[in-house]
Amino acid sequence: MNRAAMYSADGLGDDVAAPATWSVRVCGHRCSTCIFRPGNLMNLEAGRVAGMVKRAVADNGRIVCHKTLGTEAPAICAGFAAHPRGGAACLALRLARAGVLKTVPVKPDLGSEP
Repeated sequence: MNRAAMYSADGLGDDVAAPATWSVRVCGHRCSTCIFRPGNLMNLEAGRVAGMVKRAVADNGRIVCHKTLGTEAPAICAGFAAHPRGGAACLALRLARAGVLKTVPVKPDLGSEP
Protein backbone atom coordinates (compact mmCIF):
# COMPACT_ATOMS: atom_id res chain seq x y z
CA MET A 1 0.00 0.00 0.00
CA ASN A 2 1.20 3.50 -0.73
CA ARG A 3 -0.44 5.08 2.28
CA ALA A 4 -1.06 4.23 5.88
CA ALA A 5 -4.18 2.17 6.45
CA MET A 6 -7.20 4.00 7.84
CA TYR A 7 -8.50 2.76 11.17
CA SER A 8 -11.79 3.18 12.97
CA ALA A 9 -12.02 3.24 16.76
CA ASP A 10 -13.77 -0.15 16.88
CA GLY A 11 -11.66 -1.96 14.29
CA LEU A 12 -14.70 -2.82 12.16
CA GLY A 13 -14.04 -0.53 9.21
CA ASP A 14 -10.30 -0.76 8.69
CA ASP A 15 -8.94 -0.59 5.19
CA VAL A 16 -8.65 -4.23 4.09
CA ALA A 17 -9.01 -3.52 0.37
CA ALA A 18 -6.50 -2.46 -2.23
CA PRO A 19 -8.60 -0.66 -4.86
CA ALA A 20 -5.70 -0.35 -7.29
CA THR A 21 -5.46 -4.15 -7.56
CA TRP A 22 -9.14 -4.97 -7.00
CA SER A 23 -8.20 -7.12 -4.04
CA VAL A 24 -9.14 -7.70 -0.43
CA ARG A 25 -6.85 -9.06 2.27
CA VAL A 26 -8.15 -11.99 4.33
CA CYS A 27 -6.20 -13.90 6.97
CA GLY A 28 -5.28 -17.32 5.63
CA HIS A 29 -5.91 -18.88 9.05
CA ARG A 30 -7.03 -17.90 12.52
CA CYS A 31 -4.29 -16.20 14.49
CA SER A 32 -3.05 -17.73 17.73
CA THR A 33 -5.36 -15.52 19.84
CA CYS A 34 -8.31 -15.26 17.45
CA ILE A 35 -11.49 -14.05 19.13
CA PHE A 36 -13.32 -16.89 17.38
CA ARG A 37 -11.20 -19.58 19.05
CA PRO A 38 -12.66 -21.27 22.13
CA GLY A 39 -11.60 -20.05 25.53
CA ASN A 40 -11.75 -16.23 25.31
CA LEU A 41 -8.02 -15.89 24.63
CA MET A 42 -8.30 -12.09 24.43
CA ASN A 43 -10.11 -11.81 27.79
CA LEU A 44 -13.03 -9.95 26.24
CA GLU A 45 -16.16 -9.05 28.16
CA ALA A 46 -19.03 -11.52 27.84
CA GLY A 47 -20.99 -10.82 24.67
CA ARG A 48 -18.30 -8.63 23.09
CA VAL A 49 -17.64 -10.93 20.12
CA ALA A 50 -21.38 -11.43 19.51
CA GLY A 51 -21.81 -7.65 19.54
CA MET A 52 -18.95 -7.15 17.11
CA VAL A 53 -20.42 -9.75 14.74
CA LYS A 54 -23.88 -8.22 15.01
CA ARG A 55 -22.58 -4.74 14.17
CA ALA A 56 -20.38 -5.93 11.32
CA VAL A 57 -23.24 -7.96 9.82
CA ALA A 58 -25.65 -5.02 10.11
CA ASP A 59 -23.15 -2.79 8.28
CA ASN A 60 -22.20 -5.37 5.59
CA GLY A 61 -18.77 -4.92 7.11
CA ARG A 62 -16.08 -7.08 8.60
CA ILE A 63 -13.98 -7.68 11.66
CA VAL A 64 -10.31 -7.02 11.16
CA CYS A 65 -7.82 -9.41 12.72
CA HIS A 66 -6.28 -7.67 15.73
CA LYS A 67 -2.85 -9.05 14.80
CA THR A 68 -2.98 -7.07 11.54
CA LEU A 69 -4.13 -3.79 13.10
CA GLY A 70 -1.49 -1.08 12.84
CA THR A 71 0.24 -2.79 9.92
CA GLU A 72 0.30 -1.82 6.27
CA ALA A 73 -1.78 -4.92 5.52
CA PRO A 74 -4.84 -5.07 7.79
CA ALA A 75 -6.91 -8.12 6.90
CA ILE A 76 -10.34 -9.59 7.54
CA CYS A 77 -10.24 -12.02 10.46
CA ALA A 78 -10.29 -15.64 9.26
CA GLY A 79 -12.68 -16.51 12.10
CA PHE A 80 -15.12 -13.85 10.95
CA ALA A 81 -14.79 -14.94 7.32
CA ALA A 82 -15.66 -18.51 8.37
CA HIS A 83 -18.55 -17.41 10.59
CA PRO A 84 -21.89 -18.33 8.95
CA ARG A 85 -23.31 -14.83 9.37
CA GLY A 86 -20.05 -12.95 8.93
CA GLY A 87 -18.91 -14.53 5.70
CA ALA A 88 -22.36 -14.16 4.17
CA ALA A 89 -22.88 -10.53 5.18
CA CYS A 90 -19.47 -9.04 4.44
CA LEU A 91 -19.66 -7.10 1.18
CA ALA A 92 -15.95 -7.52 0.43
CA LEU A 93 -16.15 -11.30 0.88
CA ARG A 94 -19.30 -11.50 -1.28
CA LEU A 95 -17.52 -9.54 -4.03
CA ALA A 96 -14.54 -11.88 -3.76
CA ARG A 97 -16.78 -14.96 -4.05
CA ALA A 98 -18.41 -13.39 -7.12
CA GLY A 99 -15.00 -12.91 -8.71
CA VAL A 100 -15.13 -9.11 -8.63
CA LEU A 101 -12.32 -8.85 -6.07
CA LYS A 102 -9.24 -11.02 -5.72
CA THR A 103 -8.56 -12.47 -2.26
CA VAL A 104 -5.04 -11.93 -0.95
CA PRO A 105 -4.17 -14.26 1.93
CA VAL A 106 -2.34 -12.71 4.88
CA LYS A 107 -0.37 -14.50 7.59
CA PRO A 108 -1.91 -12.94 10.71
CA ASP A 109 0.74 -13.93 13.20
CA LEU A 110 3.27 -12.09 11.08
CA GLY A 111 0.96 -9.22 10.08
CA SER A 112 2.24 -9.29 6.54
CA GLU A 113 1.28 -10.69 3.20
CA PRO A 114 2.95 -13.96 2.16
